[in-house]
Amino acid sequence: MSCIIKSLDKRTGITYVYESTSYWDKEKKQPRSKRVLIGKVDPKTGETVPTDGRGNRRKERLRKEQEQPLAPPKQGPVPAIRTERVFYGATYLLDQIGEITGIVADLKTCFPDTYKQILSIAYYLILEDQNPLYRFGKWARLHRHPYGRNIPSQRSTELFQSISEEQKMRFFRLQGERRSEKEYWAYDTTSISSYSETLRQVKYGKNKDGDRLPQINLAILFGEDSRLPFYYRKLAGNIPDIKTIRELIRELDVLGYEKARLVMDRGFCSSDNINALYKDHYKFLLGASTTLKYAKDFIREISEKKDHFEHYDSDFELYVFTKTIAWNYEQHRPYKGDTIHEERRMYLHLYYNPEKQVDDAKNFNRRMLQYREEILSGRRVPEHEKEYRKYFNIKETPKRGISITYRQENIDAAHERYGFFILLSNEVKDPVTALKLYRMRDIAEKAFWNYKDRLNLRRTQTSSESALEGKLFVEFVALIYLSYINKKMEDGHLYEKYTMHELLDELDVIECFLEPGKAPIQGEVLKKQEQLYRDLGVTPLLAIPDQK
Repeated sequence: MSCIIKSLDKRTGITYVYESTSYWDKEKKQPRSKRVLIGKVDPKTGETVPTDGRGNRRKERLRKEQEQPLAPPKQGPVPAIRTERVFYGATYLLDQIGEITGIVADLKTCFPDTYKQILSIAYYLILEDQNPLYRFGKWARLHRHPYGRNIPSQRSTELFQSISEEQKMRFFRLQGERRSEKEYWAYDTTSISSYSETLRQVKYGKNKDGDRLPQINLAILFGEDSRLPFYYRKLAGNIPDIKTIRELIRELDVLGYEKARLVMDRGFCSSDNINALYKDHYKFLLGASTTLKYAKDFIREISEKKDHFEHYDSDFELYVFTKTIAWNYEQHRPYKGDTIHEERRMYLHLYYNPEKQVDDAKNFNRRMLQYREEILSGRRVPEHEKEYRKYFNIKETPKRGISITYRQENIDAAHERYGFFILLSNEVKDPVTALKLYRMRDIAEKAFWNYKDRLNLRRTQTSSESALEGKLFVEFVALIYLSYINKKMEDGHLYEKYTMHELLDELDVIECFLEPGKAPIQGEVLKKQEQLYRDLGVTPLLAIPDQK
């Protein structure tokens, strides 16, 4: 069965006429159709004019050309190939940030053939938050960006797959060299959920977003002064924070960071990790649990004066204490078959917050009520068994059923620690300075929010290991830009007037006019837009430079 079909080619304005024949495909067991070009429509008469078949060969040649991999663009200015008006204000901002932070130079060194594609996709992820990559083409037509061309979904996947581990590590090394050796580096992890059943590191673990899905984990390092990330690592989803320190130390050594200073939360605190940090001579500032024996002894020591005004700090509105302790250092030496036992100097910083004391009491009582209900109802939670044994004496008889009494001595011990938290350091002596440095960890937590929400990474959306690795790297490049903007907005109090999305939109409306053979003509820039560039540490867009 056949029919006549007319199809308009929008590029040429020509309407082609095809004969479509339907048939049954025995192998695939489904109906199929075959088209044969028989002519084109005469625009004046409307009649079908037969063709000699050369149009088919031309179309086939164009199709094959389009399927070829995109060739790397030539170096130098990107000339306009057609007359158009495009948006440039926000991408100009990103161009300047790339120069200031060294991102462009380092990407060009590590990815000489594809760095412009990486930058353009990073720009898109930043400016079109939460939009999927298949919409890149529309954005690319409306904006002036480093690559200057469309990157179809298939090409972006090929780009991600081409990013090697060696190139990434070289980029991390170059970016790390731009950070000060004297600054502390915040280290933290986050989880990214996945529906994939093919990615090897997708495992069930402690999900920090509360998702009941398998996940991968990401570990990341941020600079204290720059507030910019410069290193990340992908982990299996079932690896807890406490198990990541030794691998971090190994990779820092590979990258050449011999004088690293690390800030970490209590999830990384363990005797093994502290001993490993001492062994490799790393400086650290670490959150720790008040159940630590050193902490419990210190709390009892200062209990009488925990709220004396002489220990009050007005900046943080809490009471601060510090003492030097001797850490019991252990190092097992397999090559000698022995274990070293030494004392190492450490500073224990203790903080008391009366408001936290009230909150701690409320939270403890809620947990105790929950534990009691779980025990008496017979619906015990395996993860809570340690708490059951710690705070309750549980008896069960056939006649009376389950009965409980309270272990008051352990409850009283918990009461003693209400309102307190501690920090450990082998370098920072002053408790206020230590707390300021520790609060810097918030940078990493906010960055993870940007990473997953603004960059649309709540879920992994690739099923290939190599594509996932490459996509995570491009997302990481975008995160550096977002972190720079976030720092400048906080320093300049811009969040009082704008969200980050609103600020980027304010600049994104600035246009430039392109015409082949002529210099780009910049659109109007308002004074408040000029001031935004200055507040963000960028030279205002007054004249459009050649894009290189």
